[in-house]
Amino acid sequence: MSDVRERSAVQSCAARPAARVRDSHINLSHGSGGKAMRALIEDVFLGAFGNPVLNALEDQALLPLAVLARHGDRLAFTTDSYVVDPLFFPGGDIGTLAVSGTVNDLVVSGAKPLFLSCSVVIEEGLPVELLRRVAASMRMTAERAGVAVVTGDTKVVEKGAADKLFINTCGIGVVQPGIAIAAGNARPGDVVIVSGALGDHGTAILIARNQLALEAEVASDCQPLDGLVAAMLAACPGIHCLRDATRGGVATVLNEFAQSSQVGIRIRERDLPIREEVKGACELLGLDPLFLANEGKLVAMVPPNDAVRVLAAMRAHPAGAAAAVIGAVTDQPAGMVTMQTGFGGERIVDMLVGEQLPRIC
Repeated sequence: MSDVRERSAVQSCAARPAARVRDSHINLSHGSGGKAMRALIEDVFLGAFGNPVLNALEDQALLPLAVLARHGDRLAFTTDSYVVDPLFFPGGDIGTLAVSGTVNDLVVSGAKPLFLSCSVVIEEGLPVELLRRVAASMRMTAERAGVAVVTGDTKVVEKGAADKLFINTCGIGVVQPGIAIAAGNARPGDVVIVSGALGDHGTAILIARNQLALEAEVASDCQPLDGLVAAMLAACPGIHCLRDATRGGVATVLNEFAQSSQVGIRIRERDLPIREEVKGACELLGLDPLFLANEGKLVAMVPPNDAVRVLAAMRAHPAGAAAAVIGAVTDQPAGMVTMQTGFGGERIVDMLVGEQLPRIC
């Protein structure tokens, strides 16, 4: 069976009568296991994600091993939980975030993402229409990434026991033979590449929370990176390290690579792709953009002979149009990241310790 037929067999929505949620807001009965919960699942979640596997409403998704084996020889499995305030922000929402984040955790291992689970913890009183909007965002992002939501779970908690909506997504993907991407694979001489402007997501959330009075609009970079990574691997199957730079930002990813591989990494401040609006926000609050969260950017360690080809492939893809080389891997100091500053000096770029706090003096 071709990939297209495999996806359609899982993703095509089977016709079935669905109950409708009659309440305007979530109440505890929607998590009780009775008719109200069934109506919520059929209306909101099957309405968004419906496919033959999910529509069966079993306690598990039964997935043919032949489908998985056709894509590779190793299974990639990941899970992540998503809590964000506000739930909707410029460039995305918690639903976009939940699908993109889990898809990206799969693809940076070199895996082709195939299936997702979706579990939600809903606070009593959440508007049902808001939940529909989140589910619609998840559906659109999943379709964009070519994955199917095949199982899930719903919990409703009393008002005040959660912050509106929490989402957990698990993902399954398959890695093709010959792909060996890992944090411990960086080698001296490797070129350090980022896929675009840094710190957009963290800045967008700060503005959306009204913690930062800026007239300039900054949108989150929240997006699935499956297409970008596929293009990169087509240009160089031997990429050494890949990771999406989420919490802790690029600085944390680089330190994880340096420590796992026991190499040094030296980056150049002048080559960091950072929007002026993000720079301004960081200067106002005393934040370092290297530590700001990203939700649609990755860091790659690429063998030097392949770097030009990989960079060209990245820039030819919309998700990597602003990709840039920011440094290189060295043999010393092992386990440490350093940065050549704009003034010609050098400083250590350590992992984030605690939470970034605004400068007060």
